[in-house]
Amino acid sequence: MPISDTSAAAIDDEFERSILPALTEYARIPNKSPLFEPEWRATGHMERAVELLTAWARPRLPPGATLDVVRLGERTPVILIEIPATKGAEGNVLFYGHLDKQPEMSGWREGLGPWRPVREGEKLYGRGVADDGYALFAALAAVNAVRQDGLPHARALILIEACEESGSRDLPAYVEHLAPRLGTPSLVICLDSGCANYGALWVTTSLRGLVLGTLEVSLLREGVHSGDGTGVIAASERVMRVLLDRIEDSRTGAMLVPELETPIPAPRRAQAERTAAVLGDELWRKFPVQTGVTPVTLDPTELILNRTWRPGLALTASEGWPPIASGGNVLRPFTKLTLSIRIPPRVDPALAARALQKTLEQDPPYGASVKWKLVGANDGWDAPPVSSWLERALDTASQRHFGSPACYLGEGGTIPFMHMLGQKFPQAEFCITGVLGPGSNAHGPNEFLHIPTVKKLTRSMADLLAAHATERS
Repeated sequence: MPISDTSAAAIDDEFERSILPALTEYARIPNKSPLFEPEWRATGHMERAVELLTAWARPRLPPGATLDVVRLGERTPVILIEIPATKGAEGNVLFYGHLDKQPEMSGWREGLGPWRPVREGEKLYGRGVADDGYALFAALAAVNAVRQDGLPHARALILIEACEESGSRDLPAYVEHLAPRLGTPSLVICLDSGCANYGALWVTTSLRGLVLGTLEVSLLREGVHSGDGTGVIAASERVMRVLLDRIEDSRTGAMLVPELETPIPAPRRAQAERTAAVLGDELWRKFPVQTGVTPVTLDPTELILNRTWRPGLALTASEGWPPIASGGNVLRPFTKLTLSIRIPPRVDPALAARALQKTLEQDPPYGASVKWKLVGANDGWDAPPVSSWLERALDTASQRHFGSPACYLGEGGTIPFMHMLGQKFPQAEFCITGVLGPGSNAHGPNEFLHIPTVKKLTRSMADLLAAHATERS
């Protein structure tokens, strides 16, 4: 039995009365993930975010529930809420989210900023509001709606970490430490994913992994006059181009290291074809492209497979270049780039990282000093088959709250916790979903939370929680 219309309306009201104001304050906190703010303890921003979320949650805990901020040594903290099952209900439902943020990124339009929240109609702008500040609020609001109607639900846990944007490097220690309290989840609901549009409940079927590292090329101990050096000593950026050509075809974007590839399962290819028929050009028109820009292919099925089951390279940071205003005629001593390489599910990230290092460092052109430093390597994730009760519950919730059937799509990003849980709890079922839809621009400028979607998603999760207790067989 789903939640009542009254409780569904109460969720919407809770967002307007308390959740959106709290998220507005959360957006003001520059609690960047440790990878981007090594001095996170000294700044105190992470602690401020934890305090804000827990201050909202404590007075809204159901009877018998507990909330703990768990700390292990110098690791980032974890928030754990435990809500007892209603009488007779079985199983454990684990809600997951994170509260750490990506860095500022340039390019926010006038009047907006990463730490300057602004609501414009159906959108709340600010860093982290959609990725992933809303998760705790939505999870607890969903549980409370079920309880308000007197519906049964399994024991519910809400786990919010503070290191996801750094590859969840602190999380394995917490999962081990909290194992007796986490128990064995029968359903995992992850509120940190995307939606291809705002007209349906979108369920993520796969996630790519990530290999992140820095590549530095140096041929000189110090800069020299470019008129003197060019044509005699190779420029470090030219050697960098040669090395990048070893791992990526710059004409097509295809990755050239075999260890980064995996066969695409036939069911996932068929799923991509079905989703492509629904989305069409929406797959690429959602991006803020310049006038005249076209996607790498006009085949929507191939676009889906490119962003979900094929590897891809992005250069996300650099060192060694002066600003244009102060760049003189100098052959620079070094070029350093951060390489962010998305890898498909089922690819071993450690094997991929070793293959990349060998490919980049062996036989350096002109005897250049080439150094590859691995920053992190995370597994992708391929969802287990969806059971009949879960598929039915998701479709029913989507029809009720979004007005259309549930949709399924792989995502190109990485949530390390999913692979971790899949390995630890192979019998668990998964619902990976989220609000990161067209234009929401997580990690980039002008990130926003689409308010109608987060309300509908929360109502859907309440219905799913109730269905888990009554329809699972």
